Amino acid sequence: MTILSTARQRGAEKQLPYAGAVTPTEAFNLVRQDPNVLLVDVRTNAERDWVGRVAIPEGQHVAVQWNTYPGGTPNQSFLDELSRVATKENVLLFLCRSGVRSRHAAKLATENGYANCFDVLEGFEGDKDADGHRKTVGGWCKAGLPWIGA
Repeated sequence: MTILSTARQRGAEKQLPYAGAVTPTEAFNLVRQDPNVLLVDVRTNAERDWVGRVAIPEGQHVAVQWNTYPGGTPNQSFLDELSRVATKENVLLFLCRSGVRSRHAAKLATENGYANCFDVLEGFEGDKDADGHRKTVGGWCKAGLPWIGA
C-alpha cells in the first residue's frame, strides 16, 4: 500500500473532513518521492524563526500562517496566500506545532476545492511531555527528520 493510500484510509476510518493524515516520516518520504508534493507550514512566522523549520527543498516547503503574530488572530488572507503557492490539484501536507491548526487548515482548504489535503499528525514539535517540554513526544523533530533550529 502506498503512503497516500494509507493516509486516505486513515481519513476514511476517522471520517476526516479532508483527504487523510500522514505521520511526519510519511510526509518527509512523500516530499522526497514527488517534487509536486508541498508541505504547508501553517505556524506563525515567529514560531518558524524562534523554534525552527523543516529542512526540505525550498520549493516543496511553503509557509502560510493560519494565525498571525503577534496576537494570534486568524489570518484572513489564508486562502489567498495558499492559492499563490499551490494549485487545487497539488498534494498538500499541512504542518503546525502539534497537529491542531493543521487540521483546521486542511479542512478549510478542502472546503474550498483543494482535493488532496492531508494533516501531518503530531506536528513539528509534538505534544508536551510530563515536564511540559515539546520535541520529546512525537512530531517532526522527535522523528529525527531534518530541521533547522532557531
